[in-house]
Amino acid sequence: MHVLFVEPCFPYNQRQFVRALREVGATVTGIGEIPKDSLPNEIQGWLHHYEQVPSVVHQPSLEAAVSKVQRMAWVDRLEGTVEAHMMAIAQTREARGIPGTSVETTYLCRDKPAMKEALREAGIPCAQSTGTDRADEVRDFARQVGYPIIIKPRDAAGASGTWKVSSDEELEPVLEECGVVHGRSVAVEEFIEGHEGFFDTITIGGQIVHHFITHYYPGVLEAMRTRWISPQFIATNRVGADSYDEVKIMGKKVIDVLGIGTSATHQEWFFGPKGLKFSEIGCRPPGVGAWDLYCAANDLDVYKEWAAAIVHGRPLQQPSRRYSAGIVNLRPDRDGRIAGYEGMHVLEQISEWIIDHHLPPVGAPTQPVEAGYMANAWIRVKHPDYDDLRHILNTIGETVKIRAR
Repeated sequence: MHVLFVEPCFPYNQRQFVRALREVGATVTGIGEIPKDSLPNEIQGWLHHYEQVPSVVHQPSLEAAVSKVQRMAWVDRLEGTVEAHMMAIAQTREARGIPGTSVETTYLCRDKPAMKEALREAGIPCAQSTGTDRADEVRDFARQVGYPIIIKPRDAAGASGTWKVSSDEELEPVLEECGVVHGRSVAVEEFIEGHEGFFDTITIGGQIVHHFITHYYPGVLEAMRTRWISPQFIATNRVGADSYDEVKIMGKKVIDVLGIGTSATHQEWFFGPKGLKFSEIGCRPPGVGAWDLYCAANDLDVYKEWAAAIVHGRPLQQPSRRYSAGIVNLRPDRDGRIAGYEGMHVLEQISEWIIDHHLPPVGAPTQPVEAGYMANAWIRVKHPDYDDLRHILNTIGETVKIRAR
């Protein structure tokens, strides 16, 4: 099978998808923005051919590159794994007659108001929401639903560009900052109180062949706005518990309603006083190294499972569920440059459970809090017992301190 893969080099873990495709027997052509000579040697070794384009999100450029490759050889699939690339890839698939996720499905997985409208019509519980480019409609929504409300880009990923607004006084400057007063269309949603997690799958022909369930501590919006918090997320090995049945049933129904065939998916959910509520879906793998946690926890190469789904239409093996695995993000006490670390002795006490870590050297510039779970320092850990793992990650977050100047 000949698979075209969009942007094989950046971000860093993109190379894992290329490796996996090659290891399951695919012929892989890469399409990316950097010159071929600048690709790392290992990526060049995995690729059969490479096409450079000015921008992988510029659909005409992407289509021209795909058309050029099609004139040289048959193309079976065109794939990508980065949220911002999904629509250009889907449009190119349809224009060039290549199987895969449709433009309609991609649109519903990216446009938050349209997504929630489609799912509410199918009986899937979601936050009340709307999409608008008019400030008065945002104000009307706030009056009807009540504060707090959430305002974010229609195609946002994670907490990027997201505001939680709790009063009329807070709303006006946000309307300016998010661009609504200048005609930019945004998604506006009811704020859902509760615990936040995600349900990740690999599907083949609409059937789930792999699934993983992960918990955020605390929720993403709070984690990305509060410096003193050392946020974490943990993939549980207790996915067979009855308490997760509702999440799994809802996740499968979302896949059916949106018409997802053979793909990775990333679904966010909340559970709180109003019960289980669906948040949003990406028709692609999760970010911030979540699949690396699944690999370490389950004696499984999840990247190869994804590649086997695309190339062979079947899984290779099942996850062991031997471990839960999680990441804790450590923030410097201020912006600037790293001056030193404190409390590092705790890592020696749990060294047998550490998967890997990133500890920038003294003198390295800090990254802003909102840069995410893999900005600044982070440590990834696995343990057979979920509760013990939570305790370990909490201890790391409470003990290890990064001082900056």
